[in-house]
Amino acid sequence: QRAKAMKFGDGYMIKTGHAGQVYTDVAVRHVAMRQGMIGIKVSIMLPHDPKGINGPKIPLDDVVTILEPKEEPSPESILQAQQAAEAAAAAAAQQAAIQQQMIAQQQAAAAAPVEPAMQAGF
Repeated sequence: QRAKAMKFGDGYMIKTGHAGQVYTDVAVRHVAMRQGMIGIKVSIMLPHDPKGINGPKIPLDDVVTILEPKEEPSPESILQAQQAAEAAAAAAAQQAAIQQQMIAQQQAAAAAPVEPAMQAGF
């Protein structure tokens, strides 16, 4: 008589992927009886254990964790911040232009030739 197979299952069993390798504990035993060999294969899925003592530390891939949403700023506050930044940039640009004009005037005054009549005091 040919070999026969019987399967018994209960609950949730992961068989594929990395989680299948980590979460399932498999054992195979062969028993020699008078009628012939009997093979028994048992697969047990281990529970998730955050400490890693009785089961794997890593959570299952299909576990969904819902986080609290971030606080969103109102559009009015974003617009006010943009306007303040633009005003500050315009003021900085105007201040830089004034400083460049002053530097140019100082360089022009230093480079201007002095007339000899002015040196003699006439």
